[in-house]
Amino acid sequence: MARTLADDLFSQLQGLPMQQMARQLGADPAQLSQAVGAALPMMLGALGRNAQEPAGAQALFGALQRDHATATPAAGMPDMGGLLGSVLGGVFGGGGQVASPPSRQLDAGGILGHIFGGAQPRAEAGLGQASGLSSGQAGQLLKMLAPLVMAFLASRVRAGQLDAGGLGNVLGQERTRVQQQGGLAGGLLTSVLDQNGDGQLDMGDLVKLGGSLLGGRR
Repeated sequence: MARTLADDLFSQLQGLPMQQMARQLGADPAQLSQAVGAALPMMLGALGRNAQEPAGAQALFGALQRDHATATPAAGMPDMGGLLGSVLGGVFGGGGQVASPPSRQLDAGGILGHIFGGAQPRAEAGLGQASGLSSGQAGQLLKMLAPLVMAFLASRVRAGQLDAGGLGNVLGQERTRVQQQGGLAGGLLTSVLDQNGDGQLDMGDLVKLGGSLLGGRR
């Protein structure tokens, strides 16, 4: 089975980044790893749903180009450990200083609002229930991951020389794979995208998503 974007990002977070997140949350490393493994496909899948429309793909592409182009020139990929350190220091005070207001790159709350819209509480609660984290821990974890996801996508855009349409196609394929594979991540994604609570994705959900995900500039 082909590796997904979530697989690639998950592998980059192994080692020190995962240890930092577990320590910050006071979570068991194995539990934290499971939560990250479910959160990344959920987040990328939600972005894929929004980016299926040209306007959504263009908005996301513009945000990546404008705010999240942080890849190192040599490797062409962001330093996830270094970026996470900035997130912990700038957003959560882990480095002793809190960015006020946070830069767009580190504006985890703003990024999550655009990814999940009004479904953010559902995403936090679902992730917590599925992984054993508290809802507060799950929310903090999503805030840690949000800037990392955007930096990772920005690096993929640059490495693949993607335009907005190409980005939309890549994320659409990611969403499809997550939902087809099912499991914990697929169930979380379906729950997040089913905004009217009927257990199915339908036109009513898409109308709500279109108005909430990446609908405005940060």
